[in-house]
Amino acid sequence: MNFELSKEQEMIVASVTSFVKEESPLERFRKLRDTGAGWDQGVWQQMGDYGWLGIAFPEDVGGIGGTFVDMALILEQLGRHLVPEPYIASVVLAGGLVDRLGSHDQRHAHLPSMIEGKASLAFAFSERQSRYNLSDCLTTATSTDPGGYRLDGEKLWVLNGEAADTLVVLARTAGEQLDEEGLSLFVVPGDAPGVSRTAIQGMDGHRTAHVELDGVELGADSLLGEAGGAITAVEWAVDRAAAAACAEGQGQLSELLSRTVEFLKEREQFGLKIGSFQALQHRAADMFAEVELCKGTMILAAIKADSEDPDVRAPEISAAKLQLSDGGWFVQENALQLHGGVGITDEQDVGLFFKRLRVLNSLFGDADYHVDRFQRSKAF
Repeated sequence: MNFELSKEQEMIVASVTSFVKEESPLERFRKLRDTGAGWDQGVWQQMGDYGWLGIAFPEDVGGIGGTFVDMALILEQLGRHLVPEPYIASVVLAGGLVDRLGSHDQRHAHLPSMIEGKASLAFAFSERQSRYNLSDCLTTATSTDPGGYRLDGEKLWVLNGEAADTLVVLARTAGEQLDEEGLSLFVVPGDAPGVSRTAIQGMDGHRTAHVELDGVELGADSLLGEAGGAITAVEWAVDRAAAAACAEGQGQLSELLSRTVEFLKEREQFGLKIGSFQALQHRAADMFAEVELCKGTMILAAIKADSEDPDVRAPEISAAKLQLSDGGWFVQENALQLHGGVGITDEQDVGLFFKRLRVLNSLFGDADYHVDRFQRSKAF
């Protein structure tokens, strides 16, 4: 299989690389951690101006008509500089669902403004008891006259949930707590009466939110897709988000390796550069091997992420997620140790990558979840 980038993809990578170096150094991330939504609306709009937010959306809503691989290339470079804007939350997760299930009016009401960087979206699906079971849903959507719905429940760890202009909410219109049938998706304005959002800052400095829905009244036009039949689209969206997490994580692992090698070349001990010690050279070589393994599985996951068939899509994404967790941990652990342990401190940039990678490993299924899923797949 040919993994070489097209000229267009090479231009995308070059433009993103140049942008993040000039416009989003790590110091910007540090400053944004404790202010506002944790990301910059101005930078988000710049990303829209460059076409990165719409690269995988069709042209009829203002997109470019690219593929998931194109998004993965962007995310890899954003990961290298810890760019905090909500690309996975808004573009991959919520935006992908609106594009897949939305009516003509819904798609044109919500996607163009996001693609232009003037608005952002969030997908509220995780609950207190659900962990990684997407069908475990206690939030209810009760039918009201004439043809509307009333939403009640709560969602936890909603990525970009505090800042999003619009929420895509998973709620149960029929069935019991664990039933796959009876799940529906709704488009909910972030400022709708009855919506309460509490910001939560994660260990990686990114924001999530606790979203409470207390009698939120919605019209019939808020239903996204077919009532009771959302689970297939939700599984597709979360799989793509897992693949996106692998792409972002790949950028961070590559940056950790690069920074560690540079540190070995500069740091002196006993009058010698520590990079001249053969034992440390071997550890750096092992880090390189793990980074390349992560890259290979990430690329294959990105290629398969657009597949409608879960038997084709899920095993490759689970393999990439597991490699990010296991191989990625090897890279993180050795980066910290080769920096003398101070890498875990907040003052060291290495510690910032470590914390973000720990969060990415747990998002959209941890290692145990993906091992179990792979074993149950037809690929095993």
